[in-house]
Amino acid sequence: MAELSHLDERGSPRMVDVGKKQPTRRVAVASGYVRMKGETLGAILGGRIPKGNVLVAAQLAGIQGAKRTWELIPLCHPLAVTSIQVSLEPDNGLPGIQIQAKVEAMDRTGVEMEALTAVSVAALTVYDMCKAIDRDMVLSEIRLELKSGGKSGTYSRGRVLG
Repeated sequence: MAELSHLDERGSPRMVDVGKKQPTRRVAVASGYVRMKGETLGAILGGRIPKGNVLVAAQLAGIQGAKRTWELIPLCHPLAVTSIQVSLEPDNGLPGIQIQAKVEAMDRTGVEMEALTAVSVAALTVYDMCKAIDRDMVLSEIRLELKSGGKSGTYSRGRVLG
């Protein structure tokens, strides 16, 4: 098992010192789902959610979540994020919404947490906006799909590429 870099020699939490590392281009992609009743998806697509446009609100919330990850996760560094893309795609087969986030930065540490936070906050926003009509929604399979940049190389869902 890899050494946990966020723990010191006594096992106490610490923020990793990345000051000596050179900035490189970092990219991460994360995804997840919000499963819901077909009627709920229909209400979203039909513009019948009283709180407003669910997909636009969740997209903006995901972007904001990525930008503020360092404030939410105690040991994350504030990063110079250069791009955040959040997409929400309705899927009648789930039924529900597929969410994907891509985050890029030129920095000394990766943007995996920013991408995962974007997906999580977008999913929570969908839930919040629709909970009055569907409390059975399930946020699921929030996961890292891809990361590149840095000394550990490229990771693509389930395998390290070098």
